Amino acid sequence: MHPETLAIHTQTERTRYNEHSVPLYLTSSFIYDDAETMRAMFADEKDGYIYSRFTNPNVTEFEEKIRLLEGAEAAAGFASGMAAVFAVFAALLNSGDRVVCCHSVFGATHSVLEKHLSRWGIHFNYVDIGKTEEWEKSVSGGAKIIFVETPSNPALDIIDLDWLGKLSKKYSCILVVDNCFATPILQQPIRFGADIVIHSATKYIDGQGRVLGGAAAGKKELISAVKLFARHTGPSLSPFNAWILSKSIETLALRMERHSENAVEIARFLEKHNAVERVMYPFLPSHPAYAIAKKQMSAGGGMVSFVIKGGLDRGKRFLDSLSMSSLTANLGDTRTIVSHPASTTHAKLTEEERERTGIAPGLIRISAGIEHVSDIIADLEQAFQKIR
Repeated sequence: MHPETLAIHTQTERTRYNEHSVPLYLTSSFIYDDAETMRAMFADEKDGYIYSRFTNPNVTEFEEKIRLLEGAEAAAGFASGMAAVFAVFAALLNSGDRVVCCHSVFGATHSVLEKHLSRWGIHFNYVDIGKTEEWEKSVSGGAKIIFVETPSNPALDIIDLDWLGKLSKKYSCILVVDNCFATPILQQPIRFGADIVIHSATKYIDGQGRVLGGAAAGKKELISAVKLFARHTGPSLSPFNAWILSKSIETLALRMERHSENAVEIARFLEKHNAVERVMYPFLPSHPAYAIAKKQMSAGGGMVSFVIKGGLDRGKRFLDSLSMSSLTANLGDTRTIVSHPASTTHAKLTEEERERTGIAPGLIRISAGIEHVSDIIADLEQAFQKIR
């Protein structure tokens, strides 16, 4: 079946009432008919549910949908996207191992590498996303994990996943791809050689700014290790949030189509605007990795970034002048969201680190909602007019 159909018709559990809509399983634990069954469950000799910190029918359904959409062998649900990122690192890395990471990643991912994993003897180094010779040099020096975002947050850099997949196999590295911006509807990194794909389900997968959630999908032996770590340490996805996210996945394809249609129109509008220095959008021909994006993505996604002339002060004034768009710490919502990464999500990076990551002082990030695109553009234009 096609992804749109799988997202709707994947249902792992029904009760004796044979309900059409999946019920909520709001329980902390599960009971057994006898002591032997309970023993077999705890010994992993028999499949079933023990405790909702380990897993739950609603979480299982969410994981199965993510697994199918990504084309993975297994998947694990988490309380948030960062819980998924940390669990993958913590489960698969040992003291002395090294992570090779692209400069342009989410600010909290930087913090995990620099402030936490480094305290435990885990090393890391950054590579510019487009410099292939630097990637090979860095990876060949010995690396356990390669970690990338593509498209990246917030500069929307693109890396060739096919090339990177082959590089990771050449040097026996685990390739981990944060696929949050594209979602499995627009891009499936496992097809290109990724071993694990990570999502902040809080973003497009929920799509309405309601709940937190995360996911990791990939090779069975790797996800098994990640799940065992999560079972012991407790970054569990709640049954209620898993239920919401499973329902949301049913409309993900429709929403991503509209997000992408709106975003490319916004990007074209911005590219022609005299108040804009430059625009970053994967499906604009002016994007330096346009050909690669077209090869590995079915659409450009809902995120647009641009640099406003006038720098930091003018960028903040622009945000203050918006009337319809939201200023909030999220993205992937039905509502259009506008943010200023240098003063918010990436504020804890040094100026030099932000520069390496492609975050100019005047960079504005737009998460295009699914409103009528003319209304979104009108809001942006009236903000430009106010700060002339």
